[in-house]
Parts: sequence; structure tokens; C-alpha cells
Amino acid sequence: MSWARALIFGVGFFFITALLIGQLPGYIFDELTASTLQGMEQGSLALGLVCLLGFFVVEVIVLLFDPKPLLPPMLFVGLGLVLFVGGLALLLWAVLTPVTAGGVTTNSQYFPSANFFWNPLLDGNVLWLEPGAVDFVLIAVVLLIAGAAAMFYGGLALKEQGNPDRSDPGTTPTIRGLTVLGSVVLFAYMLFSMLVDPNALAARINPACPTAIDLAKGCGMITGLFVVNAIEGTLLAIAVAATLGAFALRLHYLMRPVRKRVMAPFYAVGVNLLPFGVAFLLLWFFLYPLLDWIHSWSLAGLGDWLTVCARKSVVPGSCTFSQQAGYIVDAFLTMNFFVLLMAAIRVWRTNRNMVIIGSFWVAAVLGLATLVTHLHPEEALIALLLCGGTLVMVTIWTSVARREFAVVGERNLGCLGQWLVVGTCLFVYIAAFAFFSIPGFRETEPNITFTPGLLIPGKGAPDAIIVFILMGLLAALQFYFLVRNRYKV
Repeated sequence: MSWARALIFGVGFFFITALLIGQLPGYIFDELTASTLQGMEQGSLALGLVCLLGFFVVEVIVLLFDPKPLLPPMLFVGLGLVLFVGGLALLLWAVLTPVTAGGVTTNSQYFPSANFFWNPLLDGNVLWLEPGAVDFVLIAVVLLIAGAAAMFYGGLALKEQGNPDRSDPGTTPTIRGLTVLGSVVLFAYMLFSMLVDPNALAARINPACPTAIDLAKGCGMITGLFVVNAIEGTLLAIAVAATLGAFALRLHYLMRPVRKRVMAPFYAVGVNLLPFGVAFLLLWFFLYPLLDWIHSWSLAGLGDWLTVCARKSVVPGSCTFSQQAGYIVDAFLTMNFFVLLMAAIRVWRTNRNMVIIGSFWVAAVLGLATLVTHLHPEEALIALLLCGGTLVMVTIWTSVARREFAVVGERNLGCLGQWLVVGTCLFVYIAAFAFFSIPGFRETEPNITFTPGLLIPGKGAPDAIIVFILMGLLAALQFYFLVRNRYKV
């Protein structure tokens, strides 16, 4: 294996490790111990559905290409079309339909609303579900992706029925074009967000109705901010769709020549996503009864140690989990993910295909999880950016994995080569550090300062994007020399 290929593999495993051991447990800890469990309910629903989405797409691929279609490809094309149209209709309805609750008008993204009640229990609105427990935009996005994946792979299966070629053509012009399109749009959005503050631009587009929906003043759903977000969201959605298509096509080509060896490991990866999805959905539905039950534990004061209630007379409505409970859950998740990663190192020697294919799929699912867990209107655009960036990385990773152990050179690494490897890793790390400082998620704090609006309204702090651009250019320069010198591992 060349050092350049090894470096890309290392970067990919680094990001998977950071997301599984750091980001995901940290997200669950923050939502679990927040002042309200609404975010944990929405997050559990999102993680459950994205795991089921990963399982569904794996099943579609296995049924279509193991090693020939077990079901008619047109069946999946039709199913995908139904899911896609249904998701699009649900998305438009949730975004464009106004709902007024407590004198505040919003869209229909979240259910139940504050003034909707049906068989309330445990201070909930619908059974024990509190306002905002269901995110219709989340469900719509999952349906859109599931439908697009079913149509995409169904179309590939139809094409293969009349084409006996099962070779891997590598990174084709289509894959390169989709990757470049997605990357350019993502980078353009970063520059735009550095120069323009959306709220300031919204005030210039519609001064009478810049941001807030106020039906009494004639400000409906189409505010200035809605126009800005709709344009940016559409472009970012195109970028995510392009990068997701590039990854799906590259993974298809990578697996095509060796389906008899990789389909069983690939199926095993998908099946293991199913129990995670079911567990998160059960947690979403029974979170408040679980909290009420844990609060009642009187043995050694465990109830008061694991839960915190603002008002003892309102249980579990005013309750949330304590920091100690969050630490226990965090430690459990981190330990199990760490064991899984260590097991992958062991399995690498006996079943390398499972580790490689599984890593690609887990990384893609984690990228989609970043999107679906942050579909709040204030976070959706940044979530699209991070999701697209993750998918670009995974697409590059799959392209390198075509011949990851090919001997491409005979030069030893030497002193210069070692500095190129260390320097490239350092610049990639700092660039990633800056890239993940751009988000304005509710549960995270940026590590490098970033405030949009350098030109409009004329006050901003673009430090994170500037650092990302500089470190990215330096990393690309060193990586070019690393590839050019063709060092071997």
C-alpha cells in the first residue's frame, strides 16, 4: 500500500472514531441532561429512523445484487417512487402549513403542538408525548432518502440485466462530476455564509416581514428569512444529493466484482443497524414513562440521584435526567463503541472486506445522522453542510479502496517522506478542527470563532473558514508531493 492511500484510510478511521466515541455519546449526553427532554425525544426518533434507513438500503442492495436480483428490480423502483413522492409531499406540508399555538405562529414541523391534546398522560399532550416530540420534516427526509436509494439501485439492477459486465470501472466521470459538483456547492455556501448574515439579508429582501411569522401584521410563511433559507437549503440539498449519489455509485462499483465475498459481511453490517434503530425508537416512545419510573426508585435514593425535577409536584413533566445518569449512559456508549473499533482491528486480519465495507457504510450513516438530528430551522443548513462534507470524504475513501494494497512504488519513506506524512496529518486535523467550528448547533460551542456577515451587515468573524481554507490548501499541497513521490508503506 502506498503512504498516500494509507493516509486516506487513516483519516477515514479517525473521523469514524471521533464521531462514534466523541460526538455521538456527547450529543446524547447533552440532550439527556438538558432542561427539557424534548431534544432527547427528537434525537432518539432521528437516530432510530436513520438506523432503520441504513438497514432498509442494505436490504435493497442485498435483494437486488446477491449476486442477482431475488425480487424484480421494478418492484423497488415503484416502491422508491412512492416513498419519494410521499416524503416530498410531507416535507412541503410540514414546512408550508402554519400552526398557531400560544399566540406564536410556526409551521407544522413538530407534533403535537402546545394546544393539541389526545388522551394525555403524565403531563403529556398525546399520551405522554410532550409538544414537539415528533418531527415531520425528519420523517419526510428519511422517506426521501429511502425512496431515492430504492429507485437508484433498482435502476442499476435493471441496467445490469442486459449488461454482463461486472468489473469495477473505478472513479468514473459521473462519480467525479457528482463529487466536484457537491464539493463546489458546499464550498460556495461556506464562503457565502462567511460574507452574508442570513438575518441581515432577509431584512433587505422583505423589510416588512424579515424573519418572524406574524399573521396579525400580514407576515405569513413567506418571510425574508424563509426565502433565504429556501434558496440555500435547495442548493445544499442538491450538494448532499450529488455526494450521496457519488458515494452510492462508487460503493456499487467497488462491490460488483466481489459480490460473493462481500454481500454476507455487508448484510451483517445492515442487520446490526436494525436493533439499534428499534432501541432508539423504543427510547423515544417510552422516555417519559421511563423517567417517571426511575424517579420512583427509593433504594439508596437512586431516584433523586439519577433524576432532577424542578417541581416535585410535577413529575415527570418538570423532570430530566441528572448529570450522573448522563455520565453512566455516556460511559456505556463510549465503551461499547471502543470495543467495536478494537474488534474491527482484530477482524481486519481475517475478514478485511467486512471492515472496509462496514466502515464505509457506518461513516455514511453517521453523516446522515448528523443531518437528521439537526433539522431544526436554525440548524438545518449547517447540518446539510456537515453531512455533505462527510459524504465527500467517504466517496474519496471508497475511490482509494479500489486497490488499497496495490504496489505503486518502490521508494522508501525516508526523512522527507516522514515529514510529508506528519505534516499532512497535522494540517488535515487542524482543517477538520476549523470545519467543525462552523456549526451553530444548540449543544456545541465552536472551538474557533465564526460569525457570519463579513459584508452584510459588515460585521463578522470568519476565523474558522479562513483557517479551514489555509490548512486545506497546505494539506493538499503536501499530499500532492506525497503522491508524486510514490512512497510505499
